[in-house]
Amino acid sequence: MKKVLLPILVVSLTLSNCTTIINGSRQAVSVLSRPTGAEVYVDGQLSGKTPMWANLKRKDNHTIKVVMDGYKPYEAALTRKVDAWLLGNIVFGGVIGLAVDAITGSMYKLTPNEIKARLVDGDTNLTSAKRTKEGIYLVVTMQPDASWEKIGTLERLK
Repeated sequence: MKKVLLPILVVSLTLSNCTTIINGSRQAVSVLSRPTGAEVYVDGQLSGKTPMWANLKRKDNHTIKVVMDGYKPYEAALTRKVDAWLLGNIVFGGVIGLAVDAITGSMYKLTPNEIKARLVDGDTNLTSAKRTKEGIYLVVTMQPDASWEKIGTLERLK
């Protein structure tokens, strides 16, 4: 009887302290966009529309792409980092707990855990925007709206 109970006790104590129990092998990542209703691609596969939660495997790095007609696509990389809960295995769980966490990927935490995509109009190049001392943003566009008032022209430096 002792030969059966002792291994069961050891395994149950070991597994009860692993991050697999605390975190699980997947992590929910919030994906938001402005404007809402943009398509969300996770690792190249359409997953839904914003706002949404993407339920991702912790053991893999992921790429999130947010796309909407008329707007430039937004892309973010999710990377895995070792979760602090893993220290519980080092102290209490031992080798079996570490092995379970490594196999399931629950020893990792994906960062960032929230994606906030601010989609930029496809005709505007906000990457060229500069903030001046007065707090004015200068934006360059290749297709100006006909209703805009022209207040200046950029010239090449010689």
